[in-house]
Amino acid sequence: MLGKLNHVAIAVKDISSATKTYKNIFGAQVSEPLDQPMHGVTVVFVTLPNTKIELISPLGENSPIVNFFNKNHNGGIHHICYEVKDLELAITNLIKNNYKLIGDKIPKIGAHGKPVIFLHPSNFDGTLIELQQE
Repeated sequence: MLGKLNHVAIAVKDISSATKTYKNIFGAQVSEPLDQPMHGVTVVFVTLPNTKIELISPLGENSPIVNFFNKNHNGGIHHICYEVKDLELAITNLIKNNYKLIGDKIPKIGAHGKPVIFLHPSNFDGTLIELQQE
């Protein structure tokens, strides 16, 4: 069911500073910031030869990652994203096997313009998982 690793998301308090580090210190290719109001975050993608790093920062006081920062004051790894060939089939299989999905079980469009869904960390050894349609 799982395809390739699409990205690892790192929650950062200062997306501008984090972007400069990846760009100026590591020499990485870094995207422009992209606000994602539906998800309550601003994202920047760092392109690597084999995957991407997604830097995420809260977009407004009601951002869902504010709680993450309450527990992880310095930020840190927030989630990992895997690609799947058939997101609807993956969702059906997960629900059928009693895995918890975050939200209303309806995929939303993610920062790459493709449908995504998040899986509750309680079923995945404490790791928040994002599935993205290939």
